[in-house]
Amino acid sequence: MTRLAYEDEGDRNGEALVLIHGHPFNRSMWRPQIDHFRRAGWRVVAPDLRGYGESPATPGKTRLETFAADIAGLLDGLGIERFVLGGLSMGGQIVMECHRQFPHRIRAMLLADTFAAADTDEGKAARRTMAERLLREGMADYAREVLPKMIAPRTIETRPALARQVRDMMAGTSPEGAAAALRGRAERRDYTDLLPGIAVPTLVVVGEEDEFTPVSDARIIAEHVPDATLEVIARTAHMPNLERPDAFNTVLQRFLEALPDGAGRI
Repeated sequence: MTRLAYEDEGDRNGEALVLIHGHPFNRSMWRPQIDHFRRAGWRVVAPDLRGYGESPATPGKTRLETFAADIAGLLDGLGIERFVLGGLSMGGQIVMECHRQFPHRIRAMLLADTFAAADTDEGKAARRTMAERLLREGMADYAREVLPKMIAPRTIETRPALARQVRDMMAGTSPEGAAAALRGRAERRDYTDLLPGIAVPTLVVVGEEDEFTPVSDARIIAEHVPDATLEVIARTAHMPNLERPDAFNTVLQRFLEALPDGAGRI
């Protein structure tokens, strides 16, 4: 376990909402949700994963099991036993790994723009090749290349400040941390068979125009998790929480308010 940088905002006596960022981002991607849900009475915790943001990098390989253990350790230190756990992209896969390791601690789950299957052999090779490239070249060129898939091209044109924010967040990521995570994800398990065993309320959210994890991937998760709710956010790509935060927050708020003995209503 490593010491993670994190945000911890809102009512310390409120229900905990824990948000896990994707690759190659950091906890700042959740700022619209942190602000919204702390005002709604939730205690919102958003860590920087090992090797991202202000958390130290571990060279080599970081498996999803390690990320999950880091999160459990952080929450232990904060005295948070049960919580709603959400993640986007790689963060969603870490949520699934957390559920595999400690399902009794998770009250409900948000799986955003993610997929459950293991990588194909081609996908594994691509991740390992990209890891080497990032170590060799750094993050700047990669950030420029993938930006039009992270947020929709129309958003890049109409909201240049958001486009810069997303690009700079990616470009500022540690190449060592990103490479270690890519190598670890290449070896992740297939979570598809675990989905039917999820017994907590689950919200599946996806951007309508997401190319990395398309709507079809979200439907597979929603169809396998008992009684899961699927929400498609129109006119967004891989980061609907930033492209259309009001729409994202609305569907998440509706989900949270419907939880048994729910808390944190506005």
